[in-house]
Amino acid sequence: MLKAHEKEDYNSNMNNQRRAPYNQTPSEFEEQIVQINRVSKKTKGGNKIGFTALAVVGDKKGRVGVGLGKAPDVSSSIRKGIAYAKKHLIKVPLVNGTIPFRIDVKVGAAKIMLKPAPPGSGIIAGGAVRSVVAAAGIQNISSKVLGTENKANNVHATLEALKQVSEQAEKKREREAANK
Repeated sequence: MLKAHEKEDYNSNMNNQRRAPYNQTPSEFEEQIVQINRVSKKTKGGNKIGFTALAVVGDKKGRVGVGLGKAPDVSSSIRKGIAYAKKHLIKVPLVNGTIPFRIDVKVGAAKIMLKPAPPGSGIIAGGAVRSVVAAAGIQNISSKVLGTENKANNVHATLEALKQVSEQAEKKREREAANK
């Protein structure tokens, strides 16, 4: 039989051993959960309950991704969302901590306007847009969300806007290289 102080040592050792696998190495990406939603499906045997997690992943150096994970429990859906976001990263061109030009995008019901801002103005954006541009490493930007208040649609529209910014910046670079 273990004495009281031996029992405490034994329990603390067991707890440390159990927690060891969860102490992950620091990732190069900053992960943020934008929304967790509980969903249910009516089946013959009753309601089947699941969860969706909308995750934004970025390295604050111009790379950002968005993922929607679905699973029967919250932790699995978060893990799936983060994994999907890491697999589908886009590169955003940064000019003095902001985007090179203004862009307006409409995706579904979501309309997003992103506009470069002068240094020192910070991120002027709503919650869903803010999480994406902050993860991308944009320090100065002004934005407006028009249309829907749906966070998932706004996040995907913001990602699409940043994608279009990078495509247009790439085209501009190619034109300048061809003119030289």
